[in-house]
Amino acid sequence: MNSRERLAATLNHQEPDRVCVDFGATPVTGMHVSAISRLRREVLGDPSYRVKVIEPYQMLGEIDDELREALGIDVIGCQPRKTLFATVNTDWKPLTLFDGTEVLVSGDFNITIEEKTGDWLIYPEGDTSAPPSGRMPKGGYFFDTIIRQDPVDDDRLDPADNLEEFGPLSEEDLAYYRRAAAWLDEHSDCGAVLIIPGTGFGDIALVPAPFLKRPKGIRDVEEWYISTVIRRDYVYTVFEKQCEIGLKNIETLIELLGDRVQVAFVTGTDFGTQRGPFISCDTYRDLYWPFHKRVNDLIHSKSNWKTFIHSCGSVFDLIPDFIDAGFDILNPVQCSAAKMDPQTLKREFGSHVVFWGGGVDTQKTMAFGTPEEVYREVRERIDIFAPGGGFVFNSIHNIQGNTPTESILAMFRAIRDASK
Repeated sequence: MNSRERLAATLNHQEPDRVCVDFGATPVTGMHVSAISRLRREVLGDPSYRVKVIEPYQMLGEIDDELREALGIDVIGCQPRKTLFATVNTDWKPLTLFDGTEVLVSGDFNITIEEKTGDWLIYPEGDTSAPPSGRMPKGGYFFDTIIRQDPVDDDRLDPADNLEEFGPLSEEDLAYYRRAAAWLDEHSDCGAVLIIPGTGFGDIALVPAPFLKRPKGIRDVEEWYISTVIRRDYVYTVFEKQCEIGLKNIETLIELLGDRVQVAFVTGTDFGTQRGPFISCDTYRDLYWPFHKRVNDLIHSKSNWKTFIHSCGSVFDLIPDFIDAGFDILNPVQCSAAKMDPQTLKREFGSHVVFWGGGVDTQKTMAFGTPEEVYREVRERIDIFAPGGGFVFNSIHNIQGNTPTESILAMFRAIRDASK
């Protein structure tokens, strides 16, 4: 099988010739640029090569064609035109990170250094005349969102303020996706994921709007979560309009990209903590399910795409509702959280959803375990999830910048050995 065929079989719950592998196709299945830089140097040599930062919020790096082939990675991703800081990945320039890694960043990736702390501040659209929207602490690896919100005045709240970032695809967007179609054609032997713009209902990474220069509405993380209860009708109205716009854009993207795409990344909204769901099942059904259902139904009725939900933590109790909403794929499969035992997940839901992730724990094993422990856990997870298909190997969320290279190499060695 080639990579596209391997992913197709996996999505159809058929066992492929070997386990399908994704690193780098989505913002939740990637690697920090520092980890990629060290890994690439180890695997391919060329110490002068600078990896591109393709997602500056988490500082995720590009898995280039040469590295993807060397590591046996099957899936590529069609990202949005703009990053979470509304920068555009063109006009690359050099930057040295706190840990000394030499990378490339986009031409509008503009930072200032806070005098007292040495922290990096980053700006929406790279406009340093606007208030900064992200902060990387000195010595850190990624940016934290800076909350920019005045006190909430309930008498003046307008759902339109929380809809500022949503709209029809622009001419620039359409031109970008036409180029993406040509790029996908050039990589027609790869599995392919499209990141759907504007369907992350309540995604807390998006609520503070680090891409807007002066966001309005409810933009504080705590205030937003409170609002899903005390201002439920306001949030529902935001989701209704967001959904209308999203559905129109999905129709356009289906027409533009067609069967070049196999998977649609719909939402990254997290519903779980380490110990249980963040919200009740009733709240999910009331506030989120209707919009997930509409998006999934449209995609399934007008394309062959499978739909992907990312939701961290202990979401076992919500998985039946995810399935009922029409999701085909669950990520990151956080096996370390309560009730997320891999064998139970495979037994209970393996015939209904594709598990995209769960391959190794990034919180403990990858970060603090020995290479031997990494190898063993990877082999165990493949043995559990892979039989019968329905499993795309990925770690439980992104591999962080300070992850030991020996552990990453052990992970890929285990994947290869499992295929023998």
